[in-house]
Amino acid sequence: MADRGRARSRRGGRADGGGSTRARRPASARRRTGAATTETTRSRLRRGLAAKRASGAAKVLGMSTTRRAAVVAIVVCALAFTVAVPLRTYLSQRSEVREQEAQRAQLQQEVAQLRDRKNQLSDPAQIEAEARRRLRYVKPGEAPYMVQLPEDKPGAAAAQPGPQEVPQGSWYDNLWAQVSGG
Repeated sequence: MADRGRARSRRGGRADGGGSTRARRPASARRRTGAATTETTRSRLRRGLAAKRASGAAKVLGMSTTRRAAVVAIVVCALAFTVAVPLRTYLSQRSEVREQEAQRAQLQQEVAQLRDRKNQLSDPAQIEAEARRRLRYVKPGEAPYMVQLPEDKPGAAAAQPGPQEVPQGSWYDNLWAQVSGG
């Protein structure tokens, strides 16, 4: 009760040193080398400043660490959604470009083949050979022969078109006959 009016030191003790821990330590512990004392004091100050900065940021924002983490998560999600649509568009357009380039290469190859075919057909001997092979043309005085192998007969494979059987009666009579089994 006597120290009520006395000023207190930073550590919460009395200004006169009566309540500090320094006064209770033996003399050998109180005496330290100058470099060691400076280093420990600096490290304490750094830790204290870092703690004050962290607590200062929490005080400025007025939020707990959980709320700050939630806000950061929301911001990250918003950025992800903002980037997702253009990224999807970019990737789909890139695949369309690849498809169009493949189609272009295929068409260029086809154009080259058609040019070669055009050059071949500019020769009269090639036109004659093509007419004989595809159209079965013969020159006057030649006797055409056609060899037909057994596999070449078209009659067995194709169905002959002809009149089909027309059902008798109306459609609802046929349906009733099928349903009733009679």
